[in-house]
Amino acid sequence: MKKAFTMIELVFVIVVIGILASIAIPRFAATRDDADISSAKATIAAVRCALANERQLRVLRGDFTAITSIDNDGIASTAISTFSADKGGAGVSRSVLETQVPTCSGLNDTACWRVSGTTYTYVMPSGVGGSVDFTLAGGQFNCDANDANCRTLTQ
Repeated sequence: MKKAFTMIELVFVIVVIGILASIAIPRFAATRDDADISSAKATIAAVRCALANERQLRVLRGDFTAITSIDNDGIASTAISTFSADKGGAGVSRSVLETQVPTCSGLNDTACWRVSGTTYTYVMPSGVGGSVDFTLAGGQFNCDANDANCRTLTQ
């Protein structure tokens, strides 16, 4: 008599593997979105920390001008260079982030930032959907606290 698996045993193994795969694949997809959101949270925290640091440095120097821009665009009231690869004036690097912030290059990009004046829009990952507008006003980097995506990124 030959020793082999029966057809029922093989079907049972295939069904079990299929069930495990159907559970694992969505969890891996959600992990990617969670990683993108964590990256955005870290960027927001770094920008807020840099703004607070810049305000304190200005106060210590006796400079009470308002911070009107995060990007180093040549304006004297620029705080930090985070959303661009530019350097600060007079040959001094003003970048506070170790990594470059991912800016959107196309209309369908997700998990990236779009910059327009003093509005910084984070496009949520495709699994989450939507976007969040952050504004720089009064030296604060904030979003609308009533927006669910804003709460996701700031809590």
